[in-house]
Amino acid sequence: MGFNINNNYGPNIDVHDGGVVNLRQDGSGLWHTDDVVEAEAECIMQNAECIMTEELFHFVHPEVDDEGAWRIHNAVKRLVARQGIQEICSFLLQMKKDGKVLLPQSPSVAYTELVRIGMPNGEGYSLKTFERYYKR
Repeated sequence: MGFNINNNYGPNIDVHDGGVVNLRQDGSGLWHTDDVVEAEAECIMQNAECIMTEELFHFVHPEVDDEGAWRIHNAVKRLVARQGIQEICSFLLQMKKDGKVLLPQSPSVAYTELVRIGMPNGEGYSLKTFERYYKR
């Protein structure tokens, strides 16, 4: 991959590799491609996060509005990053009682979705442990 730097002091650099990728430097000094800058401009921002880059938590209740669905998604994401299996399962069951989520009957489906959201799947977070606490 060759670099064609038009101006060592300027904000624009062209990267050539069978095509041209234009990089632009923003006000904070970070370099971005034109596509990234355009996507960021079109992206819907919520709670200082770009929700366009993530897939929504699959078990949000269909009657919850979009804003509430993203709040539930972010709450579950924070939960699985910080808590153990027991707390995760009790929180999900409470959300089910509150009408915020619809939980699947199969624990393995719920486990797979939680791992996708960010739950560790190492020691102490196995499917067998999850099944023990996942009571519908």
